[in-house]
Amino acid sequence: MMYLLVIVAFLFSLWAQFRVKGTFNKWGQVANLNGMTGYEAARRMLDSNGLGDVPIEPVPGALTDHYDPIHRVVRLSEPVYYERSISAVSVACHEVGHAIQHKVHYPMLVLRHRMFPIVNFASGVAPFMLLAGFLFSSLNLIGLGIIFFSAAVAFQLVTLPVEFNASNRARQVMVEQGFIRNEEERGVAKVLNAAALTYVAAALVSVLELLRLILVYTSNRD
Repeated sequence: MMYLLVIVAFLFSLWAQFRVKGTFNKWGQVANLNGMTGYEAARRMLDSNGLGDVPIEPVPGALTDHYDPIHRVVRLSEPVYYERSISAVSVACHEVGHAIQHKVHYPMLVLRHRMFPIVNFASGVAPFMLLAGFLFSSLNLIGLGIIFFSAAVAFQLVTLPVEFNASNRARQVMVEQGFIRNEEERGVAKVLNAAALTYVAAALVSVLELLRLILVYTSNRD
């Protein structure tokens, strides 16, 4: 049964990735009524929130948008940076939402940053621990692998409120400052919700895989 749930969650994850690309492409063909590029929306949102010193850089690829908290840079994929679509301004403002979180020390973002070095190590070690544990029938190694993998799962769970909060900040600013008009809110919501689904799906897959590993571990101990 657990294997079936993991497979279903994995398929859900694939569907979520397909949906975010489809939604982005759909609303990427709809120009926003104010004629703003993603760059212009991001710049205005940064400036209005006292982040005029945070630069915005274009990066190659599609859906490669991110906020770099180490260098304090908003990086937007070229379609988002240059285009004047609903998708472009939605994604751009979402990334600025992370920059605002950084400025105000949003607790979950602070926690996520503090977890990152540990999780980076743990997620690299966990697969080898688990593989060695199953190959050599070592419950100790499997247990250690589960502990390390748990850190990676916790990181994904902490990421969820960070992403939802960034989207909420983006939508609030876009409406309050007139980046979008009332009839455009539906498109913005579609784009941001589709993106959020990918994080939900990834977290679900990881949680179910962790539960499966725990069940395997406990069943072998009995």
